[in-house]
Amino acid sequence: MALFKKSKKHYAIALDIGTEFVKVLVFSIENDTAHVIGVGRQKQALSDMQGGRVTDIYGVIKNCDIALEQAFEEAKVTPKQCIIGIAGELVKGATTTIHYKRDKVSEKITVKELKEIIEQVQDRAFDKTRSELAWESGQTEVDVKLVNSAVVDVRIDGYKVTNPIGFQGRDVQVGIFNAFAPIVHIGALQTVAEELKLDLLSIAAEPYAVARCVGMEDSAEFSSIFIDVGGGTTDIAVVRAGGIDGTKMFAIGGRVFTKSIADAFDKPFHEAEKLKLDYSSGKIAKDSEIYRKIRKAIENDCEVWLSGVELALEEFTNIELLPSKIMLCGGGSLLPEIQEYLSKTGWVKNLPFAKMPKIDFIKPSQVATVIDDTGKLQSTQDITPMGLANLAIDLAGDEKVVDNILDKIVDGLRS
Repeated sequence: MALFKKSKKHYAIALDIGTEFVKVLVFSIENDTAHVIGVGRQKQALSDMQGGRVTDIYGVIKNCDIALEQAFEEAKVTPKQCIIGIAGELVKGATTTIHYKRDKVSEKITVKELKEIIEQVQDRAFDKTRSELAWESGQTEVDVKLVNSAVVDVRIDGYKVTNPIGFQGRDVQVGIFNAFAPIVHIGALQTVAEELKLDLLSIAAEPYAVARCVGMEDSAEFSSIFIDVGGGTTDIAVVRAGGIDGTKMFAIGGRVFTKSIADAFDKPFHEAEKLKLDYSSGKIAKDSEIYRKIRKAIENDCEVWLSGVELALEEFTNIELLPSKIMLCGGGSLLPEIQEYLSKTGWVKNLPFAKMPKIDFIKPSQVATVIDDTGKLQSTQDITPMGLANLAIDLAGDEKVVDNILDKIVDGLRS
């Protein structure tokens, strides 16, 4: 369902509720482009969020309110429509593919037949995700809700098509990316939106938003591994041939490194955070004792973090070859060791890479559909809220036949 009409200017909000910061973008949507006209940012207390999950709803609401007011004041408008990002270890994203053998090869594929195929994909994905989350959380049953859904691949007898209706053939292959999250996490974000009196257009899995905002629209051959290092989690998305294979998350982010620095220097958390930021930005001389002490303090954390990346990528068992390109974003990625450790050869030996992956950072200028009219979005940590703004444009776009059918099925699953 289209959320905005393109004939006139509409305003909306991207709300990135991160473990360390709440980030707000107010933007207008014009001609398939989001123009950012207001930016807000507010630091979270240690007790407000843990590992990407809301732990103090009213603490988070207060922080969101402050960030929203900053953005509204700059934008000179106060829109209500809002897209919110969701992260955390229990947010599961994967592409499910089924092969459907048609008995009547010479007959053309109808809307009814395509709907039945997509329903099979969605039922299989839902059951699989529920069982995985139940196993990981130790619960006998976990209530989950669909967060994002997108058709990533449709083929008829091996030939890639965008709209299979009207085609003939025996083998119909449909791949759909779905992101699910426990209802308790979605409910917390819905409460935040309600208390802030915002009209919640969508809750989006953040690694999905990041993966959709760079490269994918330009080429059906675009492939990359996206790694978003936030305050409480590291989110990974694998994109191959323009389609998302899946997303993984694990609960190691910037706070882990800050805590180790705090312990090493016997300083409170906020002072250790400043030390870490100075270290990341090159303000601490490399030949100084402080530099060496910080590097030593986070050494073990870096090894554990790299193991987390390796384990996450090992879970993509359906992939013969991983993309040989890694794109980094998030405030935690600015720590020099993140790129340094990823550049080591040892960790890739047990993974299906054709060659050592090239490591790069996503720059705000690479998000072509989001134009920053404020001049404030200059860091890799601004990519996630920009990715959310980009999804709002996608939601406003002209729907393809397959996406329209999927949306109707998704609406049924969500109700």
